[in-house]
Amino acid sequence: MKRIFAAFTLAALAWLASVPAASAVTIERIISPSGIEAWLVRENATPLVAMNYAFHGGSTQDETDKAGTAHLVAGMVDEGAGDLDSKTYHERLESHAIDLSFQAARDYFHGSLRTLNQHREEAFDLLHLALSKPRFDAEALERVRGQVMSALQRDSTNPNDLASRRWWATAFPDHPYGRESRGTLETVPRITADDLREYVRRTFARNELYISIVGDIDAKTAGELIDRAFAGLPAHNDLKPVADVIPRGMGRRIVINLNVPQAVVNFGGQGLARSDPDFMAGYIVNHILGGGTFSSRLYREVREKRGLAYGVSDNLMWFKRASVVFGSTATRADRTGEALGIVENETKRMAEDGPTPAELAAAKSFLKGTYALSLDSSAKIAAQLTQIQIDNLGIDYIQRRGALIDAVTIEDAKRVAKRLYGGGMLVTVAGQPTGVTSRGE
Repeated sequence: MKRIFAAFTLAALAWLASVPAASAVTIERIISPSGIEAWLVRENATPLVAMNYAFHGGSTQDETDKAGTAHLVAGMVDEGAGDLDSKTYHERLESHAIDLSFQAARDYFHGSLRTLNQHREEAFDLLHLALSKPRFDAEALERVRGQVMSALQRDSTNPNDLASRRWWATAFPDHPYGRESRGTLETVPRITADDLREYVRRTFARNELYISIVGDIDAKTAGELIDRAFAGLPAHNDLKPVADVIPRGMGRRIVINLNVPQAVVNFGGQGLARSDPDFMAGYIVNHILGGGTFSSRLYREVREKRGLAYGVSDNLMWFKRASVVFGSTATRADRTGEALGIVENETKRMAEDGPTPAELAAAKSFLKGTYALSLDSSAKIAAQLTQIQIDNLGIDYIQRRGALIDAVTIEDAKRVAKRLYGGGMLVTVAGQPTGVTSRGE
């Protein structure tokens, strides 16, 4: 689905040397001639344009018995569009060094475009065809479906996939968040070309569309290109309602027997909505416990001190209708109980005592200092701006972020640690873990 070409890559490398610091990013709110809003960052150092966008929809719009529809759409919209079959469409992309990609997440259908300036009209025209007139030809559909089915078949015996699927299905039973976005071996064969067309009809629309553009381009031209790609879409989407939901299964442990040398452990519980006033405090506390990879408590206790796992982490994940804190690790079967016990004990200790002042200060410094790494290319800036729009954080969020981090006190961190980690965890384990059994069934 994603193709990167030599000409584009060389120009992109030149861009990296000229990217401004995070605090220096200037964002303009622009309106296209047809009335579509977008955020623009002008960067004239290199002749590139990067765009990131998202439609509200995602895999939550799949029918239960046809889970994987949105994922299949993401794999198919560039497999021929308008009067161009798949081969011709990709030849046009490659001959102009245009990079298009598409991805279906739970709540949103994401896309990105990168192109050299001299090919931007061609790039936006090809994107318009993909979004407005995808062909879904039978040959291409069966080829892409076959690729999805092969991946699902491989993952049917993959402990990482099995542990993850069971965790989400248990946390969100009878809810779209509990389904695998890629679908299953049973549901993907049921999806027809008409199902794909219906998904596009209901989801690809001008309302609830978030667009960010970064590059060597002015506001007038950016607006014209936006209309070139999106103005022909329907004014309003036609989405099925999705209910708010709270993850279930706290206190449960589910062991999936699988004959593999390592055991994969997934763990997590209730998180924080991105709009929650406690979110930034929770974000910092989570970094201290398990989000900091090489500096977190979990990494230090599980990896560095005992050598039980190559890695262990947990992260805050927020969706439109739910939020979770979700973590994972993998270890030898005969040491799974020890590793899991440390994770549970450290989580409980964080809930009861919170972080230390020194940990809080170090985490604040790290999170402020490394933010620029998420803004070190045109594509990353565009993706960040789109997520900021989705999260409704405000066009000045990048400038305000440091102050929001600084405002978190040790009292805030201790209070939110108890809120975030005091409700217990749902744990799934795939493998043959010694001394670890299911509980709470």
